[in-house]
Amino acid sequence: MAAKLRILLAAAVIGSSLTGCGMFSSEEGVKPTELVEFEREQSLETVWSVNLGGNLGGKFHQLAPSIDGSRIFAASAEGDVVAADLASGNIIWRRELETEIMGGVGAGNGLVVLSTLSGEVLALSADDGNELWRYQASSEVISQPQMNAEMLVVQQLDGRLTALDLLTGRQLWTYDSQIPRLSLRGTAAPIVAADLTLAGFANGKLVAIDNRSGRPLWEQRIALSEGRSELDRIIDIDAKPLVYNRLVYVTSYQGRLAAVNPANGQMIWAQDLSSYRGLAGGFGNVYAVTADDSVQAFDARNSASVWRQDGLLNRKVTTPTVLGNSLVVADGEGYLHVLSQIDGHFTARYKLTSAGVQSDLLVKDDVLYALSNDGRLTALKLQ
Repeated sequence: MAAKLRILLAAAVIGSSLTGCGMFSSEEGVKPTELVEFEREQSLETVWSVNLGGNLGGKFHQLAPSIDGSRIFAASAEGDVVAADLASGNIIWRRELETEIMGGVGAGNGLVVLSTLSGEVLALSADDGNELWRYQASSEVISQPQMNAEMLVVQQLDGRLTALDLLTGRQLWTYDSQIPRLSLRGTAAPIVAADLTLAGFANGKLVAIDNRSGRPLWEQRIALSEGRSELDRIIDIDAKPLVYNRLVYVTSYQGRLAAVNPANGQMIWAQDLSSYRGLAGGFGNVYAVTADDSVQAFDARNSASVWRQDGLLNRKVTTPTVLGNSLVVADGEGYLHVLSQIDGHFTARYKLTSAGVQSDLLVKDDVLYALSNDGRLTALKLQ
């Protein structure tokens, strides 16, 4: 567990919401792996780039852009919200909120949804950025809000999952999970389908919740809390699950990578793995980034190891993203790394920024979209 204890940890007080956090760091003496030269087979080229007006801050915000239709929406920690045309990067509208943004962006159904430092959920019009409604959550909402055609679901830092009416922001239901006294500072964005919501929690459980009633349909324990110290017993599910080939794949910190049947919660297989990043699927594989930044591929059917790439250890690697026949990750020094889905070898590298990248990458129509820590949104093509 040497690496990644730089992540913020939040301490919960029994009977109350999360009340404090501190930084635990084991990075002293642990240096990022130096990049090595390789024979480049591909190249990334910038299509367009725009500046949001502010950066992502230093509080490990889970700010990531979101695509809806022909537009991409992004926000800075300082409250700058931008809607841009996917093809050209032309700014459609820009809004400067007078508050610090902690989570987002969620986009869809004519809404752009963000959350503030004070725990407010803000819904803006996707057409012009005007505020439509706001909701005061019981604690911070750090992960991206998710929605279907009728409701918005937000996961809160105190372990609550809340569904809101899309049109009014009225609370529909709340599911309350029991969270451990110590957990990673972050939450997993849920998956919101038409009839149910799938959410992972800091107690290591994946839960399916009925969208009409807010009642749990099933729950599956992905990780077991083990170890002598409280740090050793942290087993958060801290990233959005992946739906791939009719199964749900989920990772946990100091836990496992697991494949689960979404119909009944039955675990199909599980593989020991520690991760707080999301997953990607392609070529019949599930791709994961471990807590120490090893990029790995597993057979989606049976969990067999397909390949492992350790050339990015301790580089603060993002969630992997499939781009054509390749896999792309960004790192804390601002590089984009392109890997072969077949065997994990590097095929391209691109220096995007010196500020680093912590937001998840997006892909649509073979174009890669990256939001760097300095608040610059860039579209790139792989040649």
